[in-house]
Amino acid sequence: MPNPIEIEVNGKRYPVHFHPDTPLLCVLRDDLGFTGAKYGCGEGQCGSCTVLIAGQPRRSCQISVSAVAGKPVTTVEGLEKDGQLHPIQQAFIDAGAFQCAYCTPGMIMSSVGLLRSNPNASTDEIKQFLQGNSCRCGTQPRIVEAVRQAAKTMQEGAR
Repeated sequence: MPNPIEIEVNGKRYPVHFHPDTPLLCVLRDDLGFTGAKYGCGEGQCGSCTVLIAGQPRRSCQISVSAVAGKPVTTVEGLEKDGQLHPIQQAFIDAGAFQCAYCTPGMIMSSVGLLRSNPNASTDEIKQFLQGNSCRCGTQPRIVEAVRQAAKTMQEGAR
C-alpha cells in the first residue's frame, strides 16, 4: 500500500492511499465521492472532468493525485457556500444552460476560472475560453448567456 498523500478538496484535507500517478479524477470520484467531475474522454479534450486547482481550471483526468498535494482543489460541489449556489451555478439554472447536463460541472468550473481571471469577459472571450469544454446537446448559446449573467451578478457584488 502506498504512503498516503494528503490533498485538500473543497476546504477539507483528505489522506488518500493511491499510487502517486493515479489520476485525480479517479480519487475524487471513486474514493472521496465527489462525482460532479465526469469521466468523458480521459484525454483532457472534453472538459467534463474540470476542477479548479489553486484557482485555475484543470482537467482532473490528466493530473496525478500527487501533483495536487499542497494545492487546494475545488470541485463543483465546493462552490456552494452557506446554502447559496455560486452565481454561475444559479445562472446555469436560470438560463436553462443544460440539457443532458453531462458537461455542466466542467463548464461551470471553467467559467468560474474565466470570471476570476477576466470578470468582464466579452461574449467572444467566453466562447474562446470554453472551446475546450465539449457540449454535445447544443446548449452553447445558453451556456454563454449563463456566464454573461453570472458575470453581471458577480460584478454587482453577489460574490
